Amino acid sequence: MSIALRPLHGEFGAEVTGVDAAAPLDAATAVALRAAFARHRLLVLRGQHLPPAAHIAFSRHFGELEVHVLDEYHKAEYPEIFELSNLGPDGRPNAVHPDRGTLFWHSDASWQAAPALATLLYAEAVPRAGGHTLFADMIGAYEALGAAERARYATLRVVHDLHVSRLKAGYPGMTAAQRQARPPVEQPLVRMHVPSGRRALYLGSHGQAVLGLAELEGRGLIERIMCHATEPRFVHEHAWRPGDLVLWDNTATMHRATEYDTAVEPRVVRRTVIRGAPVVPG
Repeated sequence: MSIALRPLHGEFGAEVTGVDAAAPLDAATAVALRAAFARHRLLVLRGQHLPPAAHIAFSRHFGELEVHVLDEYHKAEYPEIFELSNLGPDGRPNAVHPDRGTLFWHSDASWQAAPALATLLYAEAVPRAGGHTLFADMIGAYEALGAAERARYATLRVVHDLHVSRLKAGYPGMTAAQRQARPPVEQPLVRMHVPSGRRALYLGSHGQAVLGLAELEGRGLIERIMCHATEPRFVHEHAWRPGDLVLWDNTATMHRATEYDTAVEPRVVRRTVIRGAPVVPG
């Protein structure tokens, strides 16, 4: 295969053509895709037909796959697949959002000691209106900071907790077994994007408190940084089509979904997540 790239938001994001993700990849194409991913941090492949087994096979070109701790979202025959669907048993929209936590800015699995490296999300059915995904460039956001802010943030650490972020989204929270498997973790506020050697802000809705700061001061700082990082100059909006496959680098991006009419519009997406490593401070 021979790939071509079309930039989406400056250097942040690129649309890829010339790749059939369901077909076996030759070594040169796999290397080219990984290089494009390292550079752009966000890749979009449109017009794909990607059954779950092929989705898993393609994902493995980017690393080892994880199985999410929230097992209620797994596809039984493919535990690596995390499916979000608002379709009921009758195949019609059921007016229930499958995961309201996705409506908040976040980085996938930042609540793990070794957070997710990458996510690959495939769209089977999409709404006619809404249900987009916004992506924030956390390298661009860091590099736009003033020198004083960079110096202040360099040593700060943030507590990330999936249980608390689930409660914020209106869910009962995690079970005792899930809490034991994924307790709160500390992450640096500034991390290194290893492929490029550039620094990125590392935050999101899972970030609950700043170590060494009073609760209100820490929350205020988190909110200010989140507002900065999600300014339009750092954000790319992806409007989904059926057959889209989108890959993003969780070490250098945040993302969130937008609302849609869950009672009328179907939305079925499934994802795989690439296992990461402990965060390298920036």
